[in-house]
Amino acid sequence: MQAIILAAGMGKRLKDLTAHQTKCMVMVNGVTLIERALTHLDSLGLQKIVLVVGYEAASLVSFVKTLGISTALEFVENPIYDTTNNIYSLFLAREYLLQDDTLLLESDIIFDQAVLRALTDDPYPTLALVARYESWMDGGVLTVDDDSYITDFLSKQQVDFNNKGRYYKTVNIYKFSREFSQSFYVPFLEAYCTALGNNEYYEQVLKVIALVMNSGIKAKILANELWYEIDDLQDLDIAQSLFTNTSEEKYKKLTSRYGGYWRYPNIHDYCYLVNPYFPPKRLIAEIKSEFGTLLSQYPSGQRINSLLAAKYFGLSQDMVVVGNGAAELIKSLGSFLKGSIGVVHPSFEEYESRLDPESIVHFTPIKPGYTYDSEDLIGYFEGTGISSLIIINPDNPSGQIMDSTNIDRLLKWTAEKGAKLIIDESFVDFSDGGTSSTLFDAEVLKRNPHLIVMKSISKSYGVPGLRLGVLSSGDTAMIEWMKSDVAIWNINSFGEFFLQIWEKYADDYQEALVKTREVRSRFYAQLRSCPFLRPFPSHSNYILCEVLTPHTASALAYRLLENDFLIKDVTGKKGITGEYVRIAIRTREENDRLIEILGRMGEFLEEDITL
Repeated sequence: MQAIILAAGMGKRLKDLTAHQTKCMVMVNGVTLIERALTHLDSLGLQKIVLVVGYEAASLVSFVKTLGISTALEFVENPIYDTTNNIYSLFLAREYLLQDDTLLLESDIIFDQAVLRALTDDPYPTLALVARYESWMDGGVLTVDDDSYITDFLSKQQVDFNNKGRYYKTVNIYKFSREFSQSFYVPFLEAYCTALGNNEYYEQVLKVIALVMNSGIKAKILANELWYEIDDLQDLDIAQSLFTNTSEEKYKKLTSRYGGYWRYPNIHDYCYLVNPYFPPKRLIAEIKSEFGTLLSQYPSGQRINSLLAAKYFGLSQDMVVVGNGAAELIKSLGSFLKGSIGVVHPSFEEYESRLDPESIVHFTPIKPGYTYDSEDLIGYFEGTGISSLIIINPDNPSGQIMDSTNIDRLLKWTAEKGAKLIIDESFVDFSDGGTSSTLFDAEVLKRNPHLIVMKSISKSYGVPGLRLGVLSSGDTAMIEWMKSDVAIWNINSFGEFFLQIWEKYADDYQEALVKTREVRSRFYAQLRSCPFLRPFPSHSNYILCEVLTPHTASALAYRLLENDFLIKDVTGKKGITGEYVRIAIRTREENDRLIEILGRMGEFLEEDITL
């Protein structure tokens, strides 16, 4: 068996990175694409590796010869790489296809050794390596029958996204038997180039062959083997986070993305916090039914969206401002607040990041699990002269909550001090009191104009992609100021439509909250059975766990990521002393899978200690 690598292209979409070098010379975490590919191929004991070169050919050939590859290397040059596509590069190497079984691959693919083994270990002679299709993928798409024979290669125009579940994406790595190349591929390749020219893609030939009876092309479907196609800078950035040298590096690169994990289909996200049982399928279907309209038409302005939110919470419009996520409202509120501001550590740090560091007065609880009550806060902040106090309730990451009695004490104390009380209740609906615990209450807000209440719709309603947050206060002058501070069109039509219809699904929401509480109780009990964890009771949709000595939070996080589970290592967070992780609550079935992984984790953590 031999290999042919198509490496003549210019890679213009990688901009400056390919201004003076070909695409396969781009590095991913310090290693070039071509070095990775050749190293993997070299381990297979092939007869030879043929590289079709073109753009910056001399530099590429010179570099490859320094790599110490033991397999024989041969080079074919495409002198008109700038006016042809990869079909012509393969055409130039067609004589090699006739000589031996061939692994054919493009040079802009990064992959693990297991990807090649999936082809070489399979006895079937002619295979196209494929993966489950995702909507964000670009390039060749195909369909297969029940016996994995390829039935069609689809153009972009032919892809029906409503049926994407039956599609596969070509990985652009193939195994051609010599007989297949002699009987089918090379004759069709020559005829295609003669009839349609050289500015095409070699997959077009496969598409024609796939329509021929008994051509024998099968799809080899990858499971969890790691690969990625690098066409542009965004692809390169994702590849950098996938193909890291250590688990630590992978964890840091993934968490620094702050979301977007739908681009990583195998990742189980226990880091970011959403409602695991809402929205229901019926609500999603309703949004889908209006997708075209919502996409093509402008949303309403701030006044209308405030009216929609106010209606849901039973408030007047002048008491509510809607934000592009709570983050936008936090930024605006940070600009409004003056004087000294009391905050709790550890807690959600977005508020603090929007404040003048010199204005902040910190309180750190000393009770187990970082719990505190109103007496603790009043005793600490009394005499500090703070003009505002910010409380996350339930708090993040502790999951601790202050009940209505404690909140009433804080309301009275801050009123006496002439200070504002900001309560972020993004997670309060998950508490045992549920939605009845909310301070989004017209009478409460009117009686306490110094009270400001925030809610992240993303977290409690499970729609982080819509970016919705709501803030309310009886201080209507402040609300008016914030409305003028944020953009008039600060949320999109999808967010507005959700605000329009969410009231219809109130019963579904209540059911989702009940389910989450039930799952939380069960998950907490399961976590308590882990000998290296000490979980703390939570009133939210996450659980804070102390990682017990001699184990570390980072080792646990890295090991779980090796199993495709992403959790939050909160060690080092302001106010945290010791080793802690925060684990989100997902569905019962997902949590059971995590518990199963944790049950096997002890021996691996012991290995980390002894290293």
